[in-house]
Amino acid sequence: MAHAAHFTVDDGGFNPTRFARSHWGQDHLNGPAIVGLVARQLQISCGSADFHPARLTVDLFRAARKLHTTLVVRVIRDGRRVHSAECDVVQEGRAVARASLVQYRRSAPPPGRLWRSDTVFAEPPAPDDSVLPFVGSDAVGWTRSPAEHQNDSRKRFFNDGIRVVADEPNSPFVRAAMVAEATSLVTNLGTAGVGYINGDLTVALSRLPVDEWVGIQADSHHAADGIAVGTATLFDRLGAFGSGMTTAIANPAAQIDFSTRAFGVDDLNYE
Repeated sequence: MAHAAHFTVDDGGFNPTRFARSHWGQDHLNGPAIVGLVARQLQISCGSADFHPARLTVDLFRAARKLHTTLVVRVIRDGRRVHSAECDVVQEGRAVARASLVQYRRSAPPPGRLWRSDTVFAEPPAPDDSVLPFVGSDAVGWTRSPAEHQNDSRKRFFNDGIRVVADEPNSPFVRAAMVAEATSLVTNLGTAGVGYINGDLTVALSRLPVDEWVGIQADSHHAADGIAVGTATLFDRLGAFGSGMTTAIANPAAQIDFSTRAFGVDDLNYE
């Protein structure tokens, strides 16, 4: 099949494709589609070879829907060592999400040795030509569907990320941001599926991934009174290179039970 993409370019903005659909609602857009779109635009508008995109935060404060979508970018700071910018995702005249990007000028590290986490990513499967990502858990191993991983063991995800915009390959930064959105999946997937819907994503990157396929693995999950916080680590073949964090709110009325769903090429994102 032709390269799948979340959006096509049209009339000064973007039109969602069927691949941008979310399991939370038939007319809702999934998190990776929105995260990828803002990451792409911020990199195009504000990126620099001398600066590293160190932290992207996306606040998903309204449900993005299958509507014509535009973006508004604002430069907040354009300093010698720190750049900061924001991007609004606009549908029908109002913002449905807002992203902020912090970039730091690249330089030499300071002297001395530091503690480093010994976390390793479970051996991933060999990438192939399928468009479906891999989902894994300690209890089961790797499969193509999250249905087999509705358990209470540690979760992980391995994906190359479909294109944000048709006919345009994703950059390493965009790919990392999109895979990082699976922080919500790997931390909130339990024995009954996913019942927490994330309202944000923060991804912090020490470097950009060197591979097309990127892995993410759950580190922690804390929940009380219907509010959850999850953290995860991003990996490529060189090792860990970044972290993801989400906050989420209980949404049992729209619980995603993957065991009742069949998965195919239209299900390239699981939330």
